[in-house]
Amino acid sequence: LDRSSVATPESEARDPALEKIYNSLHDGHERFPSETKALVAPITKDVSTSLYTVALNTDKQFVLDLAGPLLWFPCPPGHPTVPCNSTACAAAGAFHPPRCPRIAAIDKQPCTCTAYPVNPVTTMCSSDDLTFTSVTLSSTDGKNPTTAVCVPEVVSSCAPKGLLNSLPAAAVGVAGLARSGLAVPSQLFSKLYLKKQFAICLPSSGAAPGAAFFGTEPFYFLAAPPVDVAARLTYTTLLRNPRNPAYYLEVKGLAVNREAVPFLARMLEFDSLGHGGVMISTAAPYTTLTSHIYRPFLKAFAAATKAIPRAPKVKPFGLCLNSTALGSTRVGYGVPQIDVMLAGGRNWTIFGANSLKQVDKDTACLAFVDGGPKAEQAMVIGGYQLENSFLLFDLARSRLGFLSTLLGIMTTCSNFNFTVKA
Repeated sequence: LDRSSVATPESEARDPALEKIYNSLHDGHERFPSETKALVAPITKDVSTSLYTVALNTDKQFVLDLAGPLLWFPCPPGHPTVPCNSTACAAAGAFHPPRCPRIAAIDKQPCTCTAYPVNPVTTMCSSDDLTFTSVTLSSTDGKNPTTAVCVPEVVSSCAPKGLLNSLPAAAVGVAGLARSGLAVPSQLFSKLYLKKQFAICLPSSGAAPGAAFFGTEPFYFLAAPPVDVAARLTYTTLLRNPRNPAYYLEVKGLAVNREAVPFLARMLEFDSLGHGGVMISTAAPYTTLTSHIYRPFLKAFAAATKAIPRAPKVKPFGLCLNSTALGSTRVGYGVPQIDVMLAGGRNWTIFGANSLKQVDKDTACLAFVDGGPKAEQAMVIGGYQLENSFLLFDLARSRLGFLSTLLGIMTTCSNFNFTVKA
């Protein structure tokens, strides 16, 4: 979908009905210190759901949804509403959830906008008021948080409390980070004049947080010496899907132990309706492959690990190994590497820490699952494969910068220094 056809926060500034929301961008710049070049927020892993939350407003946890077009939460009574003839309302309707019936506009004055928030796990949807809220994040110099920055009147959606079902108990809502006009990054970019890029670094346990960044580099993680991850990224194109605002990659194939997995490469492409493709998701716990790709992939990994004793299978996984027979390396168990072969000859390499999941003391399973023959996407790269990876979504240039594992450079996503600089 061409970006120009989606109402963005920049275009909303021309809407008289929302003028007061955006006036603060242009008068009184003291609200946003001019030195704010980037924001940072902690990302927490919820071990019971294998989902990730990002802290907005200091400590309120919102489920991080890379494919979500909106920020949503249950609203208090008396919340503000947004006119239905505004461009903010048009932006909210730009990606209507396919399984969500539209509510007929009620002939009432003033006409208020209806949004359609979606639970990223259950895919249940609802209809509720479009509203606005304030969001507080820390500015950062790339090494530490510096000062708290309150971003007022961020357009968001109300939602019934029941829509939080299946999400982490601590979550108060969902933060959509997709490529849409009302996603959290788009609004932060336009309100604070930040560089149009954001990054996520997902933690591998609930013990210490990872980090989300909005704006310009550097992005330093503690190591000896500290390392600016931005300087070590490989870049690949981000594709657009006309059906939804999620992030897709141009993938040419998969390899196990540097040998291509035999399947038709065109299975990884979109069809004319936007079905298929390779999507990045923080809502899928493990990478999911359509059956036509999963079966040859599983066969290839089984062949490459045939010397390793097997363990009984544990759902939802198709292959489990006796982990007492596995050697250990800096990047996890010493098993054959898996390469996601990207356009331009680059590879996203998945090592043992991201390919095998320890399910009990002596069992580690291949952390990829069969999505069935009619899976909506050919491949969904899930959260477990993203942990301790650094992903930079450069929206201005429609590209993804990635480092597939920080473990190889002796650090982790939990090594950003969240100590506030005095």
